Amino acid sequence: MKQVFGYMIILCSIPLLLLLGSEVLKEFAKAQQHEQLIEKSITLPENTVSTLPITLYDANNDIFSEEYTEWSQPLTLDEIPKVVKEIFILSEDEDFYHHIGFDVSAIARAFIANSNEQSIQQGGSTITQQLVRMRYLSVDKTYERKLMELFYAYELEKVYSKEQILEMYLNEMYFSNQVYGIGAAATYYFDRPLEKLTIPEMAFIAAIPNNPSLYDPLKNFDNTKARQERLLDKLAEHQVLTVQEAALHKQQPIELHVKTKIQQYPSYSTYVLQELKWLIGEQTGYHEKIAATTDKMEKEFLQLELEKEVNTLLKQGIHVYTALQPTKQLQDEAAINDILSRSEIQASATVIDNETREIVSIFGGKDYQKHDLHRAFQSPRQPGSAFKPLSVFAPYFETTTATKNSIVSGSRYCVGTFCPENYGGIWYGKVTIAKAFQDSINTSALRLFDTVGVDTAFSYLDRFQFQSIIDKDRTYAAALGGLTYGVTSLELADAYSSFIDGFYAPARSIRKVTNLQGETLYSWQHEREEIWSASTVNTIRDLLNKVVTRGTGKGLSSNSGYIGAKTGTTNQFKDYWVAGLTNDYTAAVWIGYDTPRSMQAIEKRKIHFSIFNAITN
Repeated sequence: MKQVFGYMIILCSIPLLLLLGSEVLKEFAKAQQHEQLIEKSITLPENTVSTLPITLYDANNDIFSEEYTEWSQPLTLDEIPKVVKEIFILSEDEDFYHHIGFDVSAIARAFIANSNEQSIQQGGSTITQQLVRMRYLSVDKTYERKLMELFYAYELEKVYSKEQILEMYLNEMYFSNQVYGIGAAATYYFDRPLEKLTIPEMAFIAAIPNNPSLYDPLKNFDNTKARQERLLDKLAEHQVLTVQEAALHKQQPIELHVKTKIQQYPSYSTYVLQELKWLIGEQTGYHEKIAATTDKMEKEFLQLELEKEVNTLLKQGIHVYTALQPTKQLQDEAAINDILSRSEIQASATVIDNETREIVSIFGGKDYQKHDLHRAFQSPRQPGSAFKPLSVFAPYFETTTATKNSIVSGSRYCVGTFCPENYGGIWYGKVTIAKAFQDSINTSALRLFDTVGVDTAFSYLDRFQFQSIIDKDRTYAAALGGLTYGVTSLELADAYSSFIDGFYAPARSIRKVTNLQGETLYSWQHEREEIWSASTVNTIRDLLNKVVTRGTGKGLSSNSGYIGAKTGTTNQFKDYWVAGLTNDYTAAVWIGYDTPRSMQAIEKRKIHFSIFNAITN
């Protein structure tokens, strides 16, 4: 009867779903076609305690960070106090025991509330739907995605009882700071098991999952306390507590006793964890499969399977050996933070060792803390002229017989409707390529790029690790660094490392990953590919050096015996870049505001130059 009723509800909902457009109907058909895959993916998780850390080692084989990517201590439903269950049901899904996985009336209310919005703001989600999002799907707020969620929720309710669903939900919710489940939250924040907590303490940690960032008690204690009090009021409203009891519980002081972890160099460790996921994805073949399919639902399932693979490995406790040079990382962070301390400017920087091609230092942002936006790999920005050596000049020398002394015009030049200007609105006559390079003449660069051709230029760029460059970027604007999203300092330094000697291997931070017994599980292949000829490399290195001695890079310096660099400034002075190399290191530096705005007023301070000098010497 329950199954029949469920199908009737879905059929009755079709007229409402038709209002959401043709794309939703396509997803509806796909969901039916993939029903077996949905059923296959719905499996009961193993109730395992995950308290073994991922241990990160620096280049000296010393531990610098213990990463509990999932601190969890699953409990049975009987082990969870009744008041905790009531808090979540009353605050998240009062009709939990009566619906079939989704609540049509709640969805209708959300639809009406969002009818004038471009994306979903009010969710109308049940506990079952929230569990679906946590376990099976991404959190994209689109109506197409919402429809998939309904199918999953309905299937989940067919497979499991309400008690099993509630138990999974309470054990899998995210409580910020990499803590999953109510049991783990109790031991992490109060260093006591859940049943030993007071009602105010239970309500306090129960406040976190609604918005783990906003209610992170380590950063936003007052927000968490305010929501705790609202939850206690909710219990009083439903006669679980008396009004007087709720008032007394609100007055009870909350004292956290947070588990201590070894966590040094968060900029570096955060990146290592991301690279670890890339490493596993590549060597298990999932990245290749995900890239090969055009079916959105199949991509979802493959990404889910990859996440399971990663999580299974991480829960076992592993050792990750890295290239971190702790002294350098410490010095670089201190120097950059000091340089930025007198402004609101943000920055990212990446340093690669020329000999090993390893990432030895990385800077994710001013005063970076764990789980902040990591600007070195998560925040692509327009690279401006710092992109030209890779997009224009090296491909030009590689595909022609031209030399740095060959002549090119710097006058006005258009390709179709693309008509760039030179810095300061200056037009040039005929100049040498060397002059065009060191003074960053845009019209000259566009002429050379036009000679090379878009496809040929991108045949070189595609060999690097530019993850944010998309098909739409294959235009003439790319010659001057005009990209849809841009690049990161990690990607730019990585590509510039090909100018060390013409050979390229992606820069890595991870040397090897082992299990607790010391057996190697994963390591990167270290095959180098020749990108540029010796002639091209020598020319580019000479031109980069001339930028520093005669051109836009005056003020950069190195004690290593060689320095070469290219600067980049984007439209309206929203981004400043330096990318280049010395005899020891290859590095890229970006500075700007997280919400882009002009930095013309501080242009003469050359903050990015100061950072580059600090991290390459």
